[in-house]
Amino acid sequence: MKIVICEFMDEPSVNVLRERFDVVYDPALVDRGAELQGHLADADALVVRNRTQVRGALLDAAPRLRVVGRLGVGLDNIDVPACQARAIEVIPATGANALAVAEYVITSCLLLLRGAWLSTAVVAAGEWPRTALSDGRESAGKTLGLVGFGGIGQLAARMAGALGMRAVAYDPLLPADAPAWRETGTARVSLEELLAQADAVSLHVPLTDATRALLDANRIAAMKPGAVLVNTARGGIVDETALAQALRDGHLGGAALDVFEHEPLAAGSPLAGAPNLILTPHIAGVTRESNQRVSSLIAERVAASLDAIHSKENTACQDLALNN
Repeated sequence: MKIVICEFMDEPSVNVLRERFDVVYDPALVDRGAELQGHLADADALVVRNRTQVRGALLDAAPRLRVVGRLGVGLDNIDVPACQARAIEVIPATGANALAVAEYVITSCLLLLRGAWLSTAVVAAGEWPRTALSDGRESAGKTLGLVGFGGIGQLAARMAGALGMRAVAYDPLLPADAPAWRETGTARVSLEELLAQADAVSLHVPLTDATRALLDANRIAAMKPGAVLVNTARGGIVDETALAQALRDGHLGGAALDVFEHEPLAAGSPLAGAPNLILTPHIAGVTRESNQRVSSLIAERVAASLDAIHSKENTACQDLALNN
């Protein structure tokens, strides 16, 4: 059976798959669409990250495809209904990068609340903005607002609690009697209450029609003055123009964005030059350790799925032979 891996994967996990399957591994294959489609003509499984668009022409080019492994958790680059219609199993690496993302969230909150860590260039140039940077805020006693309260949000709430922060969360899909609220000491609130109370807001929802532009100009304006925003979810959830204006106006104390509506972020973005802004290239969930966990999990689950398919096909062949 053949597996195509078209984005980067931890090499030891690739080698585990190579021991049992015919593997095509090329991290740059995602950028060579025609070649990728050629490899998929006889592929049983495809392993991707977030750049490969598993939909339309790509699926049409893969008539034997039965498994898609996602080296991450977001599925907005995969047409899941189309895969289901073709009996293709979609396997995300649920939970494997949660620690990396939660650490990014808490680190960003600390950096932005303190407000001093972006001063290296001016200090090195001989300036001494000690007075201007002496009103940074401590995390203890502050409120962290989590929009979405799944595994990553719950882990971030636990970390925040260890720092003396209070956690509140908005998640209409998580019942009020779910154990996670009590176990993490997190208060269940409405989105409006969260925005009004939180000193730091972190987003943990998928990009859907309901969440697109969830933080628009009106909701950003409703955030607590001086609050900071962290987005490790998906870029389209935040109105980037409105966010940039809120930073320039001083309504928000800062923001850290790891995801953008269009990636890579284009030159001339309204975010360019906005103050108190940290930008990273969609790496919140990617660390040396998380890449190993994600890759190992996907290798194991894709192999198990292919084994199950192979066993089922063998049983069907045997039954056919007996009936004949």
